[in-house]
Amino acid sequence: MSQLITGIHHVTAIAGKSQKNIDFYAGILGLRLVKKTVNFDAPEVYHFYYGDEQGSPGSILTFFPYGHIQSGRHGKGMLNTTSFSVPYNSIGYWQERLTKYDIKQKPVQERLKTEAFIYFEDHDGLGLELIFTDKDSRPGFSYGHIPEEHAIKGFYNVEIWEEGYERTAALLTEQMDHTLIAEEGNRFRFAANDKPGNYVDILCMPDRLRGLGGNGTVHHIAFATPNAETQLEARQKISARMLNPTPVLDRQYFTSIYFREPGGVLFEIATSGPGFAVDEEPAHLGEALKLPPQYEPMRKEIENVVDPVSFLADNYK
Repeated sequence: MSQLITGIHHVTAIAGKSQKNIDFYAGILGLRLVKKTVNFDAPEVYHFYYGDEQGSPGSILTFFPYGHIQSGRHGKGMLNTTSFSVPYNSIGYWQERLTKYDIKQKPVQERLKTEAFIYFEDHDGLGLELIFTDKDSRPGFSYGHIPEEHAIKGFYNVEIWEEGYERTAALLTEQMDHTLIAEEGNRFRFAANDKPGNYVDILCMPDRLRGLGGNGTVHHIAFATPNAETQLEARQKISARMLNPTPVLDRQYFTSIYFREPGGVLFEIATSGPGFAVDEEPAHLGEALKLPPQYEPMRKEIENVVDPVSFLADNYK
């Protein structure tokens, strides 16, 4: 039987101001803004997608920038840290770059005996890491303001905090094609595809408060499935576990189902295609505001509500 879940597709978080979000992720971190659209369920709010050059699954971090919204709280039942992969020899470069932009960072740490990483947070408090590794063969993306040899390649792993790991682990291994590949202390690492960009770490954190959604927190994590047929098969397996997945929803660049895993984190299963070039040329991804067909008649009203945003890479050399 073919593999239904192939790895991480994207992570979606809640942010504050739109321009600050673009300045941080496209400017300071150098990710490509691959799509500028709106929230399908709240068209007065932007939906930004950042990733590698094509917006490949395993590289895509997306945001709903709500503007003035109450800050959330990291805690149990949430995905609290999203990590990016960069070359090992980039440690000094990224320490200096984060310092240049007054981003507080923890000293370089090590885990699982092989991973060197720096933890920091964006201006909204979202937990982020840079993992320094030479095990990632994916090309990095750069607008030109970050040297290609130091550019981010995509995700490395995500970190979910739970009361205990067993029920979520059972879902991942029995219904979602994951395997336990490493553990250290209270950290259990799973992967459907043992490559950077697909690692899901569950941390047992029974003494922590439960997380609260809001600004600076992750809304959901999406896992990749090859196509509509494998998505329906995966949905049947999730339904058999009594987790009540949604019907298949059309998100224009992929189709999705959603459900909550036993610890409370919102999971999504998204198709790997059709991708972000369905309504823009690959060379011009993210340049224009793209609206799903049902909102195109409302374009003037939407453009009058959302804040104007811009990006110039030369401002972040």
